[in-house]
Amino acid sequence: MSGNDILLDAGTNEFEIIEFFIDDADAGSGVQNKDYFGINVAKVLEVVEAPKGLHSAEGAPHPSYLGTMSLRDMILPVIDLSVWLDIPRKESEFQLIIVTEINSVVTGFLVSGVTQIHRIGWTDLKTPNKYIADMDTNCITGTISIKDRFVLMIDLERILGELDPGMAENLEGGGALAPEKWSALIVDDSASVRVLLNKNFEAANFDVQLFTNGLEAWEGLLAMRDKAKEGGKSITDMVDVIVSDIEMPQMDGYTLTRQIKEDAELSKLPVILFSSLITKGLYHKGEKVKADDQVTKPEFGALTGRAITQIEKYKAKRAEA
Repeated sequence: MSGNDILLDAGTNEFEIIEFFIDDADAGSGVQNKDYFGINVAKVLEVVEAPKGLHSAEGAPHPSYLGTMSLRDMILPVIDLSVWLDIPRKESEFQLIIVTEINSVVTGFLVSGVTQIHRIGWTDLKTPNKYIADMDTNCITGTISIKDRFVLMIDLERILGELDPGMAENLEGGGALAPEKWSALIVDDSASVRVLLNKNFEAANFDVQLFTNGLEAWEGLLAMRDKAKEGGKSITDMVDVIVSDIEMPQMDGYTLTRQIKEDAELSKLPVILFSSLITKGLYHKGEKVKADDQVTKPEFGALTGRAITQIEKYKAKRAEA
């Protein structure tokens, strides 16, 4: 199964999730208790039967690490999601590995089973409640109500980032400096990512405006556009570049970009998509909504320089007009 081919249209404010479950061993006798989770299908390469003999390795970076498995010409690490989520999983003869590709890294995640694929609107993804948000092993980005159950969306990037501290090498800015004070509007639903982007862009001589999702950013842009018009100014007097994540509740980055590019005034602004979903197989989605550039997480260091390049291009076009 290839997740890259399931949802081809960009800018519809929809996405596809693969729903899976973990059998909870704490359920009473005769009670079937499953905990349901979901991840974006675009990150899934395939689902395969778990090989026998997987177990936590001594000296592993985390108890959830089950060593490696071979899959055709690949050797990939396997993570037991039940251990990471602190769920006592009921052992079974038949278990599955969800094989994902994130930031060009292929990883297997052990689960009890998979139910089906659902097409979901980003407006249906709700922010997790305080109890879930405060969990020590929190990697839940939101909840979705499907039929008679709640499905928790998993942040696999956070899991992989904590298992591989070396990823931090890509987090700091690369020394790019804007020639004058410019303004960046940054949209990301991750608080930690917003903090880091704010730090990097301020260090690059930017004023920064932060938004937590595409809908919030869109409403903010409309308000700025109208305010600029009332004052006889252009939106470019208030914002120089927009940097947006793709996966966000309420409105995703593709839809935000499409709406910006369809607006006569807001289309004067360059838009950069910054997401782990930016791969060779999915790059065309950003092109379809006319994103000016696409940068793969976690390449934080390249982002400010790419933003400066896009601003200079747009300024040069306006000077020629």
